[in-house]
Amino acid sequence: MRGHKLNTVSVAVLNLKHSLTRSVGLVSLMAALSFVFFLGTLFSGGLKSGLINLKDRMGADIMVVPVENDADMEAVLLKGEPSCFYFERSVYDKTKQIEGVKECTFQFFLTSLDAKCCDTRVQLIGFDPATDFCIAPWITKAYDESLENGAVIIGSDISVDDEASIKLFDTRYKVAARLDATGTGLDKAVFGTIDTVKGMYARAYEKGQRFLDEADPDNFISTILIKTEEGKDPGEVVKNIRKALGGVKVVESQSMIRNTADNMKRIGVLLYIFEFLFVLTLTVTVYLVFYITLNDRKKEMAILRVIGVTKKNLVGILQTEALILAVLGALGGIAAVIVFVFPFRIFLIDRLGMPYLIPGLLKSAVSGLGCVLLTILVSCLSSFLTVIKIGKNDVYATMREGE
Repeated sequence: MRGHKLNTVSVAVLNLKHSLTRSVGLVSLMAALSFVFFLGTLFSGGLKSGLINLKDRMGADIMVVPVENDADMEAVLLKGEPSCFYFERSVYDKTKQIEGVKECTFQFFLTSLDAKCCDTRVQLIGFDPATDFCIAPWITKAYDESLENGAVIIGSDISVDDEASIKLFDTRYKVAARLDATGTGLDKAVFGTIDTVKGMYARAYEKGQRFLDEADPDNFISTILIKTEEGKDPGEVVKNIRKALGGVKVVESQSMIRNTADNMKRIGVLLYIFEFLFVLTLTVTVYLVFYITLNDRKKEMAILRVIGVTKKNLVGILQTEALILAVLGALGGIAAVIVFVFPFRIFLIDRLGMPYLIPGLLKSAVSGLGCVLLTILVSCLSSFLTVIKIGKNDVYATMREGE
């Protein structure tokens, strides 16, 4: 050690290197704590953001779909599962006359093919620019011009070889813009005007693709979106719609969101319980491991006291050890989430079947920082409590132990 001046940090590092197996074990415990906390924070934060985006993207108070397809509509919105279903367009004309309906618009659904004629299999949604109040408001955030015939807007999760166009039914359509991620099934959809989708339907028909009942977009639609008059109870408007229309399913948007929120709340509660119990268990384990290891090092600490190391310096050395272990463990846990969880996040989100928005870089960084601080707190507090307890022992008595 000649030529090297020892200080608190260097002594702590030498101690950790000297007992490498013990150090690796403690770092692993810290990494497990960090992994669970970081993953849980990202998961719960993503669910909350996804639900908020679902509320923002709904736009309509009430949706009308074919009576047997309400679950399909929910799958389109939440999971992005391509689906097509239809009823006669005359239902839309009747809906406009119903009491309590302020505005209404319609959409027409197609699904592309998982074949050479299409870049990918996605949900195709045609909307009417003249009456639309749901899609246009949030499309304008990415594209502030009128969407021309033959151009489309694609969701954030759609992968295409050429960002400038997408091939559907052997025809290339200009990609006017890509939408920001919403955490909903709409991230996997392609949007175009009803005229553009009519063209897609014609190309699909030429390729031999037959949709349900060969429902053409001139006479059939997939869903009706309704905005109720101010002051009107949506529940009453739903009753009016049911009386006026037959063979349709009327879905109150807030009811669907409420059901989704309830399911997410249950998952969130279970997640928080698991996370709390896991963190509590690991905290107790870390404390016990520190206690056992420091108890075995009583003579080492007594020798340091005998050669002139003050209690303050001794506590500083042990706290520095705990700090180094905590930082290494926290960074290891965060790295494990990035390496082993992030690559499969799209698959996991699909399996979840709920709106989930992957946190951005800033939110992830804040969560990571919180994770590091929590791990440091657990480690240093466990070490400090152990040092205080063991430090009460008499130095001379400690040196004579085992004689």
